[in-house]
Amino acid sequence: MPAPLLVPHRGRPSRWRQKGATLVELMVGIAIGLLTVAAAVGALMVSRSISGTVSDSSQLQQQAAYAFRVIGQQLRQSGGLSIDPTTGAKDVVVFLSLPASTPLSVAGMDSPASNEYKLTVTYQNVQEPTYSGGSTPTNGYLMRDCLGESHDIASDPLITSRFTLDANGNLVCAGNGSAQPLISGVKDFRVTYLQQTLDAATLQPQFRYASATALTSTDWPSVYAVEVCLELEGTEAIDTVGSTYTKCDGSSASRGNKLRMVFRNTFYIRNQAWPAAGI
Repeated sequence: MPAPLLVPHRGRPSRWRQKGATLVELMVGIAIGLLTVAAAVGALMVSRSISGTVSDSSQLQQQAAYAFRVIGQQLRQSGGLSIDPTTGAKDVVVFLSLPASTPLSVAGMDSPASNEYKLTVTYQNVQEPTYSGGSTPTNGYLMRDCLGESHDIASDPLITSRFTLDANGNLVCAGNGSAQPLISGVKDFRVTYLQQTLDAATLQPQFRYASATALTSTDWPSVYAVEVCLELEGTEAIDTVGSTYTKCDGSSASRGNKLRMVFRNTFYIRNQAWPAAGI
């Protein structure tokens, strides 16, 4: 008779063999996870701060460049008169006449009131032949003020651009119409004038920087350059503890946890054919 087969007994595993994470291991895992999240959030905040500062700086530079382009375009035309090609001998230059009570080509105020302007630029606007697809030209006014507006009134052929800083920190411009903002975030807008005079004893030209208050009505036609300074403030909050900067007036001030940038540019007037004090 064959021997019986022996089948190994397969009982259920004992409860003490089932293992899991202990409370200490769980707490260590949570702590490591929190440290990783904290490091990631910190890196993200630093990256966000740097990105915001770079974006702020780029925006301020773009605004300053735009303001200088508009102001410079008007100043370079200041005092310009157009030549009358129909009168005078060929060796004599005859300018087109100006209307009565013509204002100064360049004028300014150091502390303008709410309805006044810090810098005013005026030049002559004349009709020029334009072509609109046909062979016959038509006369039109091509000059534009600081807002891109034309002034096509034959009895008053003057382009006037006026600049100032309003109470809301906007650099505004008024052409022959109402004022409109050019850029925002402006903390200061200063204008200084370079005057050229002739020394009576040496007959040599002399130059001086002067404020608007220091210039009389007869001094303005001898202004050959205008220095414009803009102080702009960013919108991002940054850590500037102990950091200072030099303002437009030359004084030092705290940055105040904001990005502040100062821009200067000097614009030379191309011509000064304007009468000494208007007509």
